[in-house]
Amino acid sequence: MGKRKSSMENSEINFYKKKKILITGATGFKGSWLSLWLYMMGAKVYGVGLKPDNHNHLFYKLKLSSKIKTNIFDIRDINKLKKIFINFKPEIIFHLAAQPIVSVSYLNPLYTFDVNFRGTANILELCRNYNFVKSVVCITSDKCYENKEQSKGYKENDQLGGKDPYSASKAVAEILIRAYRESFFKKNCKIGIASVRAGNVIGGGDWSSDRLVPDCVRSLIRNKTIWLRNPNSNRPWQFVLEPLRGYLMLGKKLYFDRKNYSTAWNFGNKSKSMISVKKIAAMIVKKWGKGKIKIIKNSKMFEHNILQLDINKAEKNLKWTPVYNVKKSVIVTTDWYKDVFVKKKDPVQTSYKQIKEYVNENTRSKA
Repeated sequence: MGKRKSSMENSEINFYKKKKILITGATGFKGSWLSLWLYMMGAKVYGVGLKPDNHNHLFYKLKLSSKIKTNIFDIRDINKLKKIFINFKPEIIFHLAAQPIVSVSYLNPLYTFDVNFRGTANILELCRNYNFVKSVVCITSDKCYENKEQSKGYKENDQLGGKDPYSASKAVAEILIRAYRESFFKKNCKIGIASVRAGNVIGGGDWSSDRLVPDCVRSLIRNKTIWLRNPNSNRPWQFVLEPLRGYLMLGKKLYFDRKNYSTAWNFGNKSKSMISVKKIAAMIVKKWGKGKIKIIKNSKMFEHNILQLDINKAEKNLKWTPVYNVKKSVIVTTDWYKDVFVKKKDPVQTSYKQIKEYVNENTRSKA
């Protein structure tokens, strides 16, 4: 990871080295970045997930199948998951497997609820039966809150809800996690279990449909117009390594202090840092060097206009705080796509470099 290491990185690299880590959703966007980062730390990573759908997928670009153990299957298959538990005996689990797209949840709500609820239930049920698991970080979403279109950030104890199937499925997952924690893990405290909420994560290698950055990049690569559904919607955009750093810090805390850290956590931007969809698209076009933007009128898909998280709890108790502002996050993200798909740079080395630069920036911010 380079000669200069931050206090966070020294701590985490020493802790995660040779630890047995299970990542569900390892073939996804955030799962791929997390797998690579843990691999760089020397962890023994076992990744499970669905088969990536094209050769440009980040999992393939990072050549992760040669770096970590991988098993391709549906997280709802508890028997296959059980075999991995028995054979691999993970110490720490990062549960990211999910149906993550709001628009898909409208097209297939039953599948969305099933994956996001039953996948989480399978993980927790198996953890209940095996004492080699020490800490579990379950990733849900900032959309799990009952959105009241308020400008202030939502706190971890605010009301859960969801007006679309995806958001509701994440709220249900949060209730499930709390029920298991209170019913089976609170008294003996043998396993630390936390839920983490983050959203509007951007970074190189995301090709998900109906997401702003991937949609912009696809259009730019093809020299086509960028079409925006809700240009005035405001979101707390954050670079992918920001919440992942929080997950890593929390995974370690749960390992040693299960009682005090087994709760819900927000990982988002600082307050008053929201920027509209239109402005983000304009920043991407400017950094790319060309491109046109137009607005889709009368979009029928429901989306919230405002969504902000309160991160005071993570700042106070985990000493976690964002490193990059929104502008820097957009620049770094756009650079990854441009370096890989225009300048034809090696995606593995490009990603290594971005992780190292992020860690070094974290060092400087705490100096």
